[in-house]
Amino acid sequence: MPNPNSLLTKATLLLVSTLTVMAGATIAPSLPAMQDYFAAVGNVELWVRLVLTIPALFIVIGSPIAGMIVDRLGRKPLLIFAAALYGFAGSSGFILNSLPTILFGRALLGFAVAGIMVSATTLIADYYVGQARANFMGLQAGFMGLGGVLFLSGGGYLANSNWRLPFLIYLLAWLLLPLIILSLYEPRRINPEPSAETLPNSDRNPNLPVPIKLLTLVFGIALLTQIIFYLIPVQLPFYLRSLANATPGQSGMAIAFCTLFSAFASIGYGKVKAKLSFVSILPIIFGLLGIGYGIIGLAGSYGLVLVGLGIAGLGLGLLMPNLNVWVSSEVPDAMRGRALGGLTTFFFLGQFLSPIVTQPVSQQVGLGMTYTLAGGLLLVLGVVFAGLRQQVTAITS
Repeated sequence: MPNPNSLLTKATLLLVSTLTVMAGATIAPSLPAMQDYFAAVGNVELWVRLVLTIPALFIVIGSPIAGMIVDRLGRKPLLIFAAALYGFAGSSGFILNSLPTILFGRALLGFAVAGIMVSATTLIADYYVGQARANFMGLQAGFMGLGGVLFLSGGGYLANSNWRLPFLIYLLAWLLLPLIILSLYEPRRINPEPSAETLPNSDRNPNLPVPIKLLTLVFGIALLTQIIFYLIPVQLPFYLRSLANATPGQSGMAIAFCTLFSAFASIGYGKVKAKLSFVSILPIIFGLLGIGYGIIGLAGSYGLVLVGLGIAGLGLGLLMPNLNVWVSSEVPDAMRGRALGGLTTFFFLGQFLSPIVTQPVSQQVGLGMTYTLAGGLLLVLGVVFAGLRQQVTAITS
């Protein structure tokens, strides 16, 4: 049986995790050229934008299903199937010649991402406990961020030659299949680690009731923060163009800058968690996000927007591992896959809903004021969580 502490096992889990962020980012630079190619198609602007957002909708639909599969049939079988489907569905846009068939391929890609995200995160929660789990989930979120930077820039470079080329990046999943098969193992469902006092609730007692209040809070935070976070990838290029006449390349660099700072914070999450509780980290997350968005909204230059993006990125980088580790620690072992599937659903539902929720606001008050209002809301939430820390801890424990 492979050792979960071996470098190969850890590298495989981290590399597999980077696949999840590629779903949308990789082909974003191809969209203008794709729109030109299909110019004869009616309502082409909408169809081409759907190519980018449709995976998120099918991740929302697929995540609860993936959660049920990993709890009933196992983690590793789903990960193998999802990685194989990912390479097939993701690269299909390289050869398909109509927007409906490309959209179908993107829908299948969404299902594949849901399977990879839920099974990989559940395996990490199974393999590691306590502080080791917090450290590794921070590292996982960091690799997702670094993957985003890498694939955004790689997709842009390839799209300069031909809009179809970025679709081939999805074949990376097939290169990882031998690693998944050889270096990962299906865990036993009840963790046998010693020193029960040091273990999270779910690992001490696998028969605990499902913490409904905790899941409601965590899923709500995931939904709200992703609606606000997606103001950056969806609206920032338009905001920077109006503010500083920024080129698409400068907008891409700005988004990657936020993602880079997010990766730094995620990698350092384990050290933060060693000193603070899950609830105590929430005001820091909301404070950093609020300050960052406030600066973005009030900035008068491209450079100041970058400062705001860096600060917001730090908050974002602490958010995902904090919610993942929190759920993994408190949910009973037999329910873990479904709970993490639910968290993935609300993350991506927030991303899908973001333009629907924020577009009417930005049309009424402008993008700068929208970022400022979002920053104000986040700061208020940070103060609320700081003031009610003991009450929130009592409700969720």
